[in-house]
Amino acid sequence: MHNGAPVVSPPASARPYSERVLLPVNVTLGIVLAVLLIAAVAVAALARLGHTRAIAVAGLRAAAQLAAVSYLIGWVVHALPRLLGFLLVMFAVAARTAGRRITRNRSWWWAALPIAVGVVPVVGLLLLTGLVPPRGLTLIPVTGILIGGALTATVLAGRRALDELETRRGEFEAGLALGLLDRDARMEVARPAASDALLPGLDQTRTVGLVTLPGAFVGMLLGGASPVQAGAVQLFVLVALLAVQATACAVVLELVARGRLHRVPLTPAEGE
Repeated sequence: MHNGAPVVSPPASARPYSERVLLPVNVTLGIVLAVLLIAAVAVAALARLGHTRAIAVAGLRAAAQLAAVSYLIGWVVHALPRLLGFLLVMFAVAARTAGRRITRNRSWWWAALPIAVGVVPVVGLLLLTGLVPPRGLTLIPVTGILIGGALTATVLAGRRALDELETRRGEFEAGLALGLLDRDARMEVARPAASDALLPGLDQTRTVGLVTLPGAFVGMLLGGASPVQAGAVQLFVLVALLAVQATACAVVLELVARGRLHRVPLTPAEGE
């Protein structure tokens, strides 16, 4: 009470930005991040998990890349050619990352196809319906989330499918002996394993709001949106991701079954 009048707190959107953010950018944040990264490296080393150096490098790369991207986005959003170029760079990096995770030979570039087939139609639909305006600050994060989801599904499906074909080579050859086409014999072996790539997205969608509050939801709340608005955006992201990941998984499975994406050529033609 002040002079008999109740004191009313200003709404979240009216408070200074520094009071609304979850993680203020300051020295304390840097120290905590360093401690967490060192802890991750130490645990991996003590448990002999085999990725000690990779964890350290990944953390340092993430810091450098996010710092660069944070400044770069402010530059690209004001011109359509720069915006499109930035989105193409995101796609190219995702395609190469996925391809090199799946295989080390020249067939890795096929990994670009499932990512493109999964992401482009969904982004096009969102732009045509007006759900996502053609502005950089909206288009970049939405497209980035979808490309990231397609990347994860492509890597998991491709690796699991090729691992299964290597492990169960005898079953593939038995299928050929029974008269199955190469594509069908590979599909019988690889499909069950590749479909596991959908499980992370399914689990996240099933448990949203019960186990975790994903980033889009939290970000909207911190930006001053209502819980209903934040929930709608998060639902849109999750359902769009399911569509993108299912498509990417189906395409990469087809590429593996047709021998386009491989580790060891199954026929001389596939090594060309």
